[in-house]
Amino acid sequence: MISADEKSQLQALRRRHPSRPAGPGQISQVEFEYKRGGTLAYMGAYDVHRGRLIGTIAAKTGIVPFMDLVEKVMTTEPYASARTVYWVVDNGSSHNGQRSVDRMAQAWPTARLVHLPIHASWLNQIEIVFSIIQRKVIKPADFADLNALADRLLRFQDRYNESATPFDWRFTTADLTAMLERVGAAAQEGVAA
Repeated sequence: MISADEKSQLQALRRRHPSRPAGPGQISQVEFEYKRGGTLAYMGAYDVHRGRLIGTIAAKTGIVPFMDLVEKVMTTEPYASARTVYWVVDNGSSHNGQRSVDRMAQAWPTARLVHLPIHASWLNQIEIVFSIIQRKVIKPADFADLNALADRLLRFQDRYNESATPFDWRFTTADLTAMLERVGAAAQEGVAA
């Protein structure tokens, strides 16, 4: 199962002065003045069972860049020989509606596009990966140009795949019951105080 989406409007901001890393007793320092170097999009596909990230860089999001990502994944093993590959996506403009389901089925008969409910993109595990990318690759933004930003994204992807494991992403009814009991107990303590 592939969890896919795009991370758009990634800016290549070049800081006026170099950032200084944190040291003993000193926080990191990041220059607030910058020069804009353009934007790009990272198209990401995350194999939820293998913990593997496959991505492409595009000038902008859209149907063509999304289908380029699909092609990259579907021509790579084990997906190329799989009987069925499920693609979990949100309702973004590059892959929403029945036309996107039909387009995917026509281009890749073994691929099945599955849309999450509207306003539930947080259920898509690629969003967890994008959060990691935001913290470890994008922030603080200091890139000479778009090529430097693209290079850092792709190098991170390779490094991520060397050590990543699938997310242990479970929340059972027993977990919910225990959480509600803790919240209820805390609320009772607050009322009694």
